[in-house]
Amino acid sequence: MKILCVSDQIDPLVYSNSIKKRFADVDMILGAGDLPLDYLDFIVTNLNKPLLFVFGNHHVEELVNDDKPGNCNFSSTHLGSKIRREEGLIVAGLGGSMRYNRGPNQFTEFQMYGEIAKLIPILLFNRLFHGRYLDILLTHAPPKGIHDKPDKCHSGFKAFLWFMKMFKPRYLVHGHIHLYDLSDVRRTRCMKTEVINAFGHYIIEE
Repeated sequence: MKILCVSDQIDPLVYSNSIKKRFADVDMILGAGDLPLDYLDFIVTNLNKPLLFVFGNHHVEELVNDDKPGNCNFSSTHLGSKIRREEGLIVAGLGGSMRYNRGPNQFTEFQMYGEIAKLIPILLFNRLFHGRYLDILLTHAPPKGIHDKPDKCHSGFKAFLWFMKMFKPRYLVHGHIHLYDLSDVRRTRCMKTEVINAFGHYIIEE
């Protein structure tokens, strides 16, 4: 299994005429937010693979103006506060950032716990009938204290730490935190979860 993760920046290695050659063996695509839908459309059109995505705190016009975001003319699924089985994996999505200016798709800690609560019945069902709660948690913001920043906007959620402790996903894939140096930390182990910053693009190989 090979997963292409993208977020926050239109990556020239992805938005390229050579996308089919470079990512030909990708099985699935995850979008961790702050990307225009036409960029996701370009990726899906060229790779012809399923794409699951969440919205970040930017490029959310579609979320504000459409009751069913992600019902676009390309093969994608908006995964905000939802769970989906795709390519044999169970993926849950929690979009948005920490609330900092009352903008769209921003949450307080309490509100994010509320979004998690919506997922719990299906997570318990998965544990009972599939032997695990989920494989991947796809978010926009990072967990508190992992890859996050001290300012309110880029602060991570404590709720995600609780989620990892309780439901033990193999991966938490997030965006929101821009990386400007090759030495910046992109991947961190926390409990039983690999936390991965998908800024630009990142490949997960199972």
